[in-house]
Amino acid sequence: MMKTTASLKPADVEKKWIVIDAENAVVGRLASFIAMRLRGKHRPDYTPHVDCGDYVVVINADKVKFTGKKLTDKVFYWHTGHPGGVKERTAGQILGGKHPERVLQKAVERMLPKESPLARKQMTHLRIYNSAEHPHEAQAPETIAFASLNAKNVRSL
Repeated sequence: MMKTTASLKPADVEKKWIVIDAENAVVGRLASFIAMRLRGKHRPDYTPHVDCGDYVVVINADKVKFTGKKLTDKVFYWHTGHPGGVKERTAGQILGGKHPERVLQKAVERMLPKESPLARKQMTHLRIYNSAEHPHEAQAPETIAFASLNAKNVRSL
């Protein structure tokens, strides 16, 4: 007879720290992998209403790649709140600007559940850095070779 296991309790969750090198990684594939790890969907005991995901540290976020013509054609819009205040910026402008890590951050944020307190908490477990150094060595993070998981994960252009 099959028996359903009990739901995971917040006190039973053991969170790991993982490090992902984003150099030459395709943005969409990397963002979906990170969102899955933040939510905890990689675990066999995944529970939707419990924060059972890992802490994710991304390094070299300014070296991510887009496929096709998305670097010039993908446009991010926002509104200032004033009449006629619609602003736009391409993905290439953001990557070449002051905060290139925001491209990856917004991609991951949009793959999590919308307007959810749990999703906002899970986003706090994501740390993105533009260089190869990060201040989380004390947590003994496990390095995941994202590039070697699939040949399509990396763009060499």
